[in-house]
Amino acid sequence: RPDVLDPALLRPGRFDRRILVDYPDLEGRIEIIKIHAKNKPVAESVNWQRVARRTVGFSGADIENMLNEAAITAAREGHETVSMNDIEDAATKVKLGPEKKRLQTDYDRQITAYHEAGHAVVSHFQDHTDPVHRISIVSRGMALGYTLIPPDRDKLHTSKTALIERMAVMMGGRAAEEVVFKEITTGASNDFDQATTIARHMVMDFGMSRLGPVNFGASMDITEYAQGMQGNDISQEMMAKIDSEVSEMLARTYSKAVAIVKKYRKELDGVAQELVNTESMDQDQFEKIVGKKKESLEGVALNSSTIKMKPQA
Repeated sequence: RPDVLDPALLRPGRFDRRILVDYPDLEGRIEIIKIHAKNKPVAESVNWQRVARRTVGFSGADIENMLNEAAITAAREGHETVSMNDIEDAATKVKLGPEKKRLQTDYDRQITAYHEAGHAVVSHFQDHTDPVHRISIVSRGMALGYTLIPPDRDKLHTSKTALIERMAVMMGGRAAEEVVFKEITTGASNDFDQATTIARHMVMDFGMSRLGPVNFGASMDITEYAQGMQGNDISQEMMAKIDSEVSEMLARTYSKAVAIVKKYRKELDGVAQELVNTESMDQDQFEKIVGKKKESLEGVALNSSTIKMKPQA
């Protein structure tokens, strides 16, 4: 936390080296998993490479917690070894909280099923999104259901197209409700919160709007930790333009989600019905209904044959 240190400690000759401790990458997660799985009776069928890919964004403490929870679950269920299903359930519990048995009417279950199916279908039929990993209408934490779409690899950059498609995925739940039930519910509030945050970052921080490559957000010179965060002075007129850009971006992604839901209504109905019957489904079950997902275009390497350079004048 260099931002809370006294400026005297940051002068030359005091702390000459600063080491950033970030979330572990794929190889780091594999090594951390090996450490915490060493004294646990893990089944030979567990694929640690798959577990490491499943846990993108997990810290070392999250991984330790996940494996401890998996061992507790295996013991509670009377299993002799920790299986892949135990680890999967534990990973979900670490990120979303424990299961909650809420009494729901058939109508509520249908709405939740279509809402989650909407997220999954909109994600599946876009080019720059990751594969759907798991869908469930089992309540966890404050959520009545969830759709897990973890990145299939560690990513250092995210394109504008990928961010727009991610917002469309967040709008997929509300889009499905409107298309199927001709009604909307309060269940999409958190989706809108996340989508609005992304849109505002795109406009204010990333320069991904018609306002141009300008940073309107708070900034900090990383070479001068003692200066702290400094807010930009933005006029009321510019704030109105920023709000307009954000609103238009959200409206455009919502329309995109509605169009995808209408186009793939048959697949949406199939996923929702399966969720009502079984409550949860993994990637293989989901893709049996909607088909295999095309490989994501996000992060595809470009070479000289795919980049057309204009000749210099």
